[in-house]
Amino acid sequence: MAPLHSHRPKIHYVLEGPDKAPVLLFSHSLASSTVMWEPQVKHFHRSFRCLRFDTRGHGESEAPEGPYTFQLLADDVLALLDSLEIDKVHFVGLSMGGMIGQELALRHPDRLLSLTLSDTSARTPPEASKVWEQRIQQVKQEGLKPLLEGTMERWFTDSFRKARPALYEKIEAQFLKTPVAGYIGCVQAIMKLDNLDRLPSIRTPTLILVGEEDPGTPVSVAEEIHRRIKGSKLAVIPHSRHLPNVEQAEKWNKELETFLESVT
Repeated sequence: MAPLHSHRPKIHYVLEGPDKAPVLLFSHSLASSTVMWEPQVKHFHRSFRCLRFDTRGHGESEAPEGPYTFQLLADDVLALLDSLEIDKVHFVGLSMGGMIGQELALRHPDRLLSLTLSDTSARTPPEASKVWEQRIQQVKQEGLKPLLEGTMERWFTDSFRKARPALYEKIEAQFLKTPVAGYIGCVQAIMKLDNLDRLPSIRTPTLILVGEEDPGTPVSVAEEIHRRIKGSKLAVIPHSRHLPNVEQAEKWNKELETFLESVT
């Protein structure tokens, strides 16, 4: 019998920056895409090769039926790096992207120069799984539109949403365009997330970032990850919720830049 998921989907990516520079790889949150990393690429593309990709089931990547696992999503990343003949990267993941980063750091540390985990979690508690289950049912019946308002409230402060900057509009549009199969497949991976007790084995230089007002993966969760990854650095980004890389791009970029300078 052929193994499940033996077909690797087409993964959309964007690679920008000087040919010989080290590679900075960006992995987005659930129901987003490469679009959420625009403020980072603008800032880092002169000194790094910036590689962004759409996770399986998101953006312009293919969306096979799930369930997905983080092992599978991490293997997609390795296949992408292999196809581009990129050996090692500075990995930057936010929320779901940070969960993919943990999987890589645990199973393929030889491919990482550093690890940045922003607004992410290392374990999905059982009570959260009930919420995810409800979202899956709702999305199956009505698509992603009913989730838009609540998601944007968790992602951005009220003042940022009221201002509706151009990138906010793009992120909202991208959320609505996320394929139902991709959303559900990734949620099924998130529901099984359980890395907390394995984190102490991570030896990759690690930076942990979190929005001060993030309701989904709060500061306490970031502190827990920080405690378990020896030598990791933690920075809290003020006046921001779940996507501080967008809402407070300058402060977030500065923290990442300082960290990258310390490890290169």
